[in-house]
Amino acid sequence: MSARRARRLPLHRGPAAWSAILPGQPAPVSLAGRLTVDFAVIGAGFAGLSAARRLRQLNPQARIAVLDAGRLAEGASGRNSGFMIDLPHDLSSKDYSGSGDDHTVIRLNRQAISFAREAIEEYGIDPAFFDPCGKVNGAVSGKADAHNRSYAAHLEKLGESARMLDDEEMFRLTGSRHYRSGLFTPGTVLIQPAGYIRGFGAGLRREGVSVFENSPVVQIGRTGPDWCLHTPNGQITAAKLILANNGHLESFGFARGRLMHVFLFASMTPDLDSDALARLGGAARWGITPSDPMGTTMRRIDGPQGGNRIITRTCALFEPGMQVSATAVSRAAEIHRRKFLDRYPQLHDIGTEYQWAGHLCLSRNGVSVMRELEPGLFSACCQNGLGTTRGTLTGIGAAELASGHESEITRHFIAEAEPTRLPPEPLARIGANVYLKWREWLAAKE
Repeated sequence: MSARRARRLPLHRGPAAWSAILPGQPAPVSLAGRLTVDFAVIGAGFAGLSAARRLRQLNPQARIAVLDAGRLAEGASGRNSGFMIDLPHDLSSKDYSGSGDDHTVIRLNRQAISFAREAIEEYGIDPAFFDPCGKVNGAVSGKADAHNRSYAAHLEKLGESARMLDDEEMFRLTGSRHYRSGLFTPGTVLIQPAGYIRGFGAGLRREGVSVFENSPVVQIGRTGPDWCLHTPNGQITAAKLILANNGHLESFGFARGRLMHVFLFASMTPDLDSDALARLGGAARWGITPSDPMGTTMRRIDGPQGGNRIITRTCALFEPGMQVSATAVSRAAEIHRRKFLDRYPQLHDIGTEYQWAGHLCLSRNGVSVMRELEPGLFSACCQNGLGTTRGTLTGIGAAELASGHESEITRHFIAEAEPTRLPPEPLARIGANVYLKWREWLAAKE
């Protein structure tokens, strides 16, 4: 085949706040010169690092290299909300209820969480970065409360635990009078995503995996039976290659016209002092997802996770060019400010320290792209907004496929259909953004 040049490289707006609030990293190791390996992985996020760990488990003597365009935890993995969710979490639904085999989805999600927990223990990652405290779906309106009760009934049919919280319980948890009710589910893990990814990368390096940062892959192609990867300053020849670069799968020419590139925006407060904490009240750590998927996600963290801070995440923008403007980040930050004050008028003097955008890749039919694309070339992409859990799963699955290993994970993803083709531009952009704004308007109170 002819060489495939990357049409675009990741461009991030705003800092990766989860990484910025942690102590500095060691100097990056970038690829320089030529290297030959058995397996190469493009992307050092949840999918790529999980793929590398699974490759090491299945091929203990293999030479493995992981390449990332930036620093560890400063791409999408340092820009999400840090929810590792075990239950169905369909962002296109009204109440997160899945549309497929929910028992299988739950079982697979819990495999991903177990895999992550093992990595925490094996690599000595700070346990504060992996808190199995569950999460709450918060409801403000009567309609949202009905969504919660509908989802609770769905979970009961599945035999899953859930508990409704009233307004006083929500106040004791969050310190906010904003919420009418909540639905607590115990299986979610709240992670410090940057701390997790940094520790994961360090653990792989100790195991002999080469992890290269600031090494964007600008071209891939075949050299006989092998794959050749070019970066600005180096070249890797690999017997097998895994693309774990989520939406940038399309940058190499795969799944074009089938992937939806959506950006979500978030803001984070400064480290709250003792006076602000006294006015805030509530528990030291919690995570609130909106009962309507297009509402506002809130999360509170404490000192060991990077300071006593509150994160606000909302606003969605479909951008097929995979880039957003600084103006879009600023506009979203203004909305975040209003959402924050709706919940915490007692903290009217607290501003934000960080604002950023995070890139999601979705498909219209909710499938991932985890399969062998060409001989020796595998994909662990399109996480549908569930990067921590789905990314871990697709990374494991791609590693297993590349190693000739069959499992429930590989069977699940291989059986999925191709992503549905999108309408042509500019119809896709216009239609998607109108739909997103409409859904956000319906969920405005949330």
